[in-house]
Amino acid sequence: MAKTKRSAQIGAKPGDFTDPEGFGAAIERFVEAQAIKGYSESTARNYRSCLNQFAAWCAERAVLRPREVTKPILERYQRHLYYFRTDAGKPLSFYHQSKRLTVLKVFFRWLARQNFLLYNPASEIELPKVGHRLPKHILTAEEVERVLMAPNVRTSIGVRDRAIMETFYSTGIRRAELARLKLYDIDAARGTVMVREGKGKRDRVIPIGDRALSWIDKYTCDVRPELVAPPDDATLFLTVDGTAFSGQRLTDMVKKHIAAAKVAKPGSCHLFRHTMATLLLENGCDIRFIQAMLGHVKLQTTEIYTQVSIKKLKEMHTAMHPASVCRLSRCSTGSIPFSS
Repeated sequence: MAKTKRSAQIGAKPGDFTDPEGFGAAIERFVEAQAIKGYSESTARNYRSCLNQFAAWCAERAVLRPREVTKPILERYQRHLYYFRTDAGKPLSFYHQSKRLTVLKVFFRWLARQNFLLYNPASEIELPKVGHRLPKHILTAEEVERVLMAPNVRTSIGVRDRAIMETFYSTGIRRAELARLKLYDIDAARGTVMVREGKGKRDRVIPIGDRALSWIDKYTCDVRPELVAPPDDATLFLTVDGTAFSGQRLTDMVKKHIAAAKVAKPGSCHLFRHTMATLLLENGCDIRFIQAMLGHVKLQTTEIYTQVSIKKLKEMHTAMHPASVCRLSRCSTGSIPFSS
């Protein structure tokens, strides 16, 4: 009888709620608890996705309840993440490995604190070391202008796309933040944008340039009335369906114009964010102002752009390094800089 019951459990799906002590019920209770504490929908989706992946991996090994998870099982899962390869043969980055394991640590800590478990099996799991990676690609000012010129502004959609990309470039806001912008978030008189519930549900007011404002004005006057569908919820940028943009739809749109501009650098919406921060820094902007623009809580997050911004460092190197000075002086006289 016990064997039959065990066989039935092995065949169950990790998302089933038939077992009140199973992974499915525990995950939903946990996600609900995070929502009650004020965590965003995107955080809830991330938690649910990571936990469902772990639950599916456990189910393949006949582990169907959180209380059946032990430290050795979690260590085995950590090894699984390390050796995992995508369909393209690429490994998971240490950042993504750490991200998934962090969710498990939060999940099991919550279960233990709520007395669903007698102890926390994830308490001693060590996360992989994650280095601070630089943004892979930054556009030059000339490349940005080429991308901004890519939309056909003789069409309504071209005007909309230009207004969107000008907003990205001028403000450096995140993709999700732009998608949520409302008409009343743009204060043209003060030259500011209200970003509501950015990352971490933090509001901030940031400046926006006159050129971006002029394109937004042209879009709202000439294009948006053609796109809007009742009921109008005042979303600023609309798709051809009259709905708010999804993140993927914004990504696809920006990628299309980057390709049309023949800029051979991968990236999309976040490319404007990295570029804005780097160019501001290179032009002498204080890093704390850039921190406020980007909505970073910690200055260390913004300081990554001091490593990306190579322009000033290169200028100082050329001016001050003995080898550079020597090379320039000899070349200016027309002599050969190296002797045989």
